[in-house]
Amino acid sequence: MSERNWRVGIIGLGIMGGRMIDNMRQHSDFSFAGAWDPAADACNKARAAAPELEIADSASDLIASSDTDLVYIACPPVLHKEYADAAMDAGKPIYCEKPLGIDVEQSRALVSRLSETNTPNIVNFAQAACEAVQRAESRIKAGDLGALAGIDINVHFSLWPRAWQLDADWLRLREQGGYTREVLSHFLYLLERLAGKAEVISSTPVYPSDPDLCETHITATLDCGGVPAVVHGSSGGVGPDRVEMTVWGAKQSLRLHDWFCLAASDGGDWRPELDDIDKLRPDSFKLQLDQVSAWMAGESNVLPDAAAALSVQELVEEML
Repeated sequence: MSERNWRVGIIGLGIMGGRMIDNMRQHSDFSFAGAWDPAADACNKARAAAPELEIADSASDLIASSDTDLVYIACPPVLHKEYADAAMDAGKPIYCEKPLGIDVEQSRALVSRLSETNTPNIVNFAQAACEAVQRAESRIKAGDLGALAGIDINVHFSLWPRAWQLDADWLRLREQGGYTREVLSHFLYLLERLAGKAEVISSTPVYPSDPDLCETHITATLDCGGVPAVVHGSSGGVGPDRVEMTVWGAKQSLRLHDWFCLAASDGGDWRPELDDIDKLRPDSFKLQLDQVSAWMAGESNVLPDAAAALSVQELVEEML
């Protein structure tokens, strides 16, 4: 049994807050200082799933509480800076959902203040610690792929928001939502992690006639120090969803797909890897929390900070 017990204050009890509670309940290093959400229904649902969870009177009370070791921010992105500022005021480490925000200048100010206050911070790009990404990164660094010829990122959703996201109405709106911010951002983070700093060369988003609604399609070309990356996203039409990133190399190519899966090709058909891991998704969630615990203990970890998330946000907002 681990001797660590990081007491987490959960801000936001929507989809991601609920998912994080479920994952942390299964990890021996975490317990809950409490939770808060302005919606009574969300609080009741969270308490039903985790009876031990105490609902705080306010976000400020929970963040400032001496029982809170770590502030996890899972509210809609327009509010991330507000609660991050409160956590900094209270001298608490911050674990924030992505995107960092929707206003680039506000997010730059947030990152500057995090640096000025020396506030420990990480951002939840869900694939950061998964075996597929760590294995891909290791092979690229070792030169196993040879010279990189390019990178393709493809996502498609028959329905956006997806059926399980319909309660989060903001995801369909142009102000905060869209799959470019919500999903492609994960792969833009991986792009910069695996290939280096990216620059947007061109981008063409397609929007519906309703000016309040988010993009339906997007095509963009980016450059990572001479390595071209092509991004394609679309929504609508029946069929399976698609979420994948292909790194094309002169000697070997890798395909990261369905979030946590990995396949390789030396010129022939794709060869599935990670068959030795029985349940990739829960294993990846556990690896992520292992890294969060290591970060809280001041140990080496692979998790991105807010500065890395800001770089992704700048790419996303330029593409949109």
